[in-house]
Amino acid sequence: MKATVDIDPQLVKKLREKTNAGMMDCKRALAETGGDLEKAETILRTKGIASASKKASRATREGIVASYIHLQGKVGVLVEVNCETDFVAKNENFRVFVKDITLHIAAAHPLYVSREDVPVKTMETERTIYQAQVKDKPANVVNKIVDGKLDKFYSTVCLLEQGFIKNPDQTINDLVKAKIAELGENIVVRRFTRYLVGEALPAEA
Repeated sequence: MKATVDIDPQLVKKLREKTNAGMMDCKRALAETGGDLEKAETILRTKGIASASKKASRATREGIVASYIHLQGKVGVLVEVNCETDFVAKNENFRVFVKDITLHIAAAHPLYVSREDVPVKTMETERTIYQAQVKDKPANVVNKIVDGKLDKFYSTVCLLEQGFIKNPDQTINDLVKAKIAELGENIVVRRFTRYLVGEALPAEA
């Protein structure tokens, strides 16, 4: 039986570090793939995303508000991250994850949590600019090019679509889904505020 295949403990440890999955899940995935680390990682990430999707509709009424001050007090971040229970809110793993989110916001300067938060007027302005940039292109490819530019815009200004500063190949949304799979609860980055000393206030911009 595949489940009884001897798997190198160091390989299990390496897979666990890469995916944050449980030890037994890592052993099962490695047994299923005959010790192939990459295939086992794919299996675990696929299961994790599916698990996270199932939990996405569950209410998140607990959580924490975390802060971070950077560059000798020149940059400050406040973020609210929600979960389902007070038990997870007090979990050290969850709190480290939230701290990583504050560090990322300080460094990457997102403007919105998700693309759904981008004001319609802002999106329409960006679309108009991109359409003007490609007005000489064939009509049948204009929309495709504009949509691609909008996706790039979202990946720049939306927290969940940015590449994580500690691992640019992983988006913040992927990071959230991995944490949901790991902790077994729905997790939502609800809101954040980033302060920069001397920046223009909205009324001044």
